[in-house]
Amino acid sequence: MATARSFDTADYKLFPSPRNEHRIVFEHQVFVPQPYALIDLPSYDLKGRYSLFAACRLSDGKMGQLVTLEDEADVGRFNTRFVPD
Repeated sequence: MATARSFDTADYKLFPSPRNEHRIVFEHQVFVPQPYALIDLPSYDLKGRYSLFAACRLSDGKMGQLVTLEDEADVGRFNTRFVPD
């Protein structure tokens, strides 16, 4: 049985998605408070690199997902296209 290796940042406890092509926490981040929403990042046609993590926000213990993006313009693209289930 494989176990995900978690790690902490200043704001989150993160669990990497096994589907991540890039295993990097990029500078631009969007917290999605729906932990079970399906997020298919390749379908968003993003310009830069990206990664997805299951996340626990340390400030309040809220579970969700953290999308991290290399290109700042992709934040707007993700926010306009993401519709929670």
